[in-house]
Amino acid sequence: MNRARTIIKSTLCVAAASTVLMCAQAPKASATEVLSETSIAGISLSMDKYYTAVIDNNAQEASVDLANDAKAKEAEATKTEEKKTTEKKKESTYKNTGISIAPSYVNIRSKSSEDSKILGKLYKGASAKITKTKGEWVKVKSGSVTGYIKKEYLAVGEEAEKIASQYGTKFAKINVTTVRVREKKSTDSTTLTLVPEGEKFEVLKETDKWVKIGVDEDIKGYVSKECVSTSMKFDKAISIEEEKAKEEAKKAAEEQAAQQAAQEAAQAQQSSQTQNRTQSSNSNSNSSSSSSSSSSVSHSSSSSNSGSSSSSATTGSSSYNSGSSSASAAVGSASGSGSKVASFALNYVGNPYVYGHTSLTNGTDCSGFTQSVYRHFGYSIPRTASAQAAGAGRKVSLSALQAGDLIFYSKGGSINHVAIYIGGGKVVHASTPKTGIIVSGMNYRTPYMAKRIMN
Repeated sequence: MNRARTIIKSTLCVAAASTVLMCAQAPKASATEVLSETSIAGISLSMDKYYTAVIDNNAQEASVDLANDAKAKEAEATKTEEKKTTEKKKESTYKNTGISIAPSYVNIRSKSSEDSKILGKLYKGASAKITKTKGEWVKVKSGSVTGYIKKEYLAVGEEAEKIASQYGTKFAKINVTTVRVREKKSTDSTTLTLVPEGEKFEVLKETDKWVKIGVDEDIKGYVSKECVSTSMKFDKAISIEEEKAKEEAKKAAEEQAAQQAAQEAAQAQQSSQTQNRTQSSNSNSNSSSSSSSSSSVSHSSSSSNSGSSSSSATTGSSSYNSGSSSASAAVGSASGSGSKVASFALNYVGNPYVYGHTSLTNGTDCSGFTQSVYRHFGYSIPRTASAQAAGAGRKVSLSALQAGDLIFYSKGGSINHVAIYIGGGKVVHASTPKTGIIVSGMNYRTPYMAKRIMN
């Protein structure tokens, strides 16, 4: 900048001096010299002032330009951010997902026509992926069903977002090897259990740093939000064939339950009658008075008792063996029987969880589920998880499990949950009121012990 100033000054001074010399008369050379030096000095001073003013003005203008540029860039950045936010809002999670808002259900048809074949049903609150729009119809895929639904029966985009929590269930998927489930929102809190990578649990509550999950009916606790990813799960469409099969399975299960109840009632009545006959025989035997009549009565009574005892033994044995024999015939060998238990139990995945109940179709809790499954094969085991752990079958190592084994879980050292091992490191169990009967990894929480019911 100083160099520029010097060049400008020199240029202006030379120009001024040239002008003075050109205008000066030759005879007055000495005066001209004095005048020239004085004039040049004055011009130099004026140029300094002028240059300073110009520089200051340029600096101010440059400062204003920089400020304007900064404001322009800031405005542009704000505009870009607003545009991104707007685009993000437009790109809803449910942009291509519809949630049924039909009064009960909407039919999924083979073509975009109400005269076309019905392939399945999308019940209220169930979701479907939209793959194509055709006028007032949309093509969807949900569960095993692909077909057409009228758009008016679906909430999509922002409308779907508004009702998602009403019909969907939020799940947290564990993204690290092992996570501690804590009693409270603190790393200093008590560890309730450990959960492994890949398992999904219902989200009960969320905060900035923690997610409260329901591990099963008795374990609810907090995991670090950094260790999970969350997503919503909705019911899916059901095909006509699936619905028919489901209804038939439900009817068969109800009939079987009724037959089982009738059989148990008949056995109880038979046992009561046998006991009464035995008591009557004993009473007759003890009422003999004379030795001869005593001998006669004793002989008669003995025959009676013999027949009665035989009848009792035969009946009881027959009843017991019939049940055992029937169970053995149904399940085959030990490993085979366990596999059949597991297969039978899997038929009820998706059915409801109801605390204190034992119905495989209408609702059961964890121990009611295991009890009812084993009752189907002729085995009577205790009602509660803790009682099953204490008195059912024989203990086996968690490293030597077979399909059909019962796996028990504890809280604070007390048994509070039971599941059926189905092989491949997985169990089937009645979990929570929200999830019902589900399949989980056997280590979805830390196992406590295992029992084998069948030999």
